[in-house]
Amino acid sequence: MKIIVDAFGGDNAPLEIIKGTMLAVDEYGIDAVLVGDENKIKSCVKENSIELKNTEIVDAKDIITMHDDAKSVLKEKADSSMAVGFRLLNEDKGDAFVSAGNTGAVTIGATLITKRIKGVKRPAIASVMPSAKKPILLMDCGANSECRAEFLYQFGLMGSLYMKHILKYENPSVALANNGTEDTKGTPMVKEAYALMKNAPYNFAGNIEGRQIPFGDADVIVADGFTGNIILKMYEGVAKVLMNGIKDAFMKNTLTKLSYLGVKSGIDDMKKQFDYKEYGGAVMLGVRKPVIKAHGSADAKTFKNAVKQAVWFLENDLISCIEKNINIEPLKE
Repeated sequence: MKIIVDAFGGDNAPLEIIKGTMLAVDEYGIDAVLVGDENKIKSCVKENSIELKNTEIVDAKDIITMHDDAKSVLKEKADSSMAVGFRLLNEDKGDAFVSAGNTGAVTIGATLITKRIKGVKRPAIASVMPSAKKPILLMDCGANSECRAEFLYQFGLMGSLYMKHILKYENPSVALANNGTEDTKGTPMVKEAYALMKNAPYNFAGNIEGRQIPFGDADVIVADGFTGNIILKMYEGVAKVLMNGIKDAFMKNTLTKLSYLGVKSGIDDMKKQFDYKEYGGAVMLGVRKPVIKAHGSADAKTFKNAVKQAVWFLENDLISCIEKNINIEPLKE
């Protein structure tokens, strides 16, 4: 299993990306391809006493920054670490591609360089998130700001397959993000999507309101990319506010600090449960090969776990599962 890595994507590249990749090589037994400025990679490795194991370097001098136009991956920066990584994936010089770089550029590269699975109308970014009960999946998280009803129908199908084959949920429930649970709520597009999804071959649970999502009332949450991205960012922000508030409450005085010792294990468990680093990033569902978008601020641990997503993808042959099921139409009323 060989994983192609964009060594210069993300806020902490290349050091944390290289360190995370080496952690993944050790833990998952993979081979790695680091794509980026070869001289800078070698210099970083030497300065930080990192041992490259089962790893090759492919030289790519240019970098796509977070401020670059997403389409630059196709032309203006076709020699960037991200663009070269996508081409290596297409040339079967690796089995999956992982980048912590520009989300828009990753989406364009996955859609137009790697290309869609036949029958998929739009690939989507799917993020595993914590809930009070168990991990849930949110998609789309930003690839498609505007959607049609049939896109949301397919997001539900692909999300259901991910939860079934990757996280091993027996019959994952799929819900449609909306401003009410009634089937009469929502925009015309959302109402149309509801009508399709209620006749879907997957376990459609109806509409779900934002306040229900953290309780894990559905296993897969489907939304257009605009709505999904807001849900994701709000989720992350509220989690940070709560954890900081808990920390501040216990740091007020000597008595509260002593009290903390009695609940430390429970708080540590909660921190781990709601730590985005545990999953490392999001997957692009609907493209012909595994593409993983790691968090832009990924440290070594976070990036290692993003690579883990690629390993899961390959071990469970999720691409074939989607190919076999994507053209199943909703039942006629």
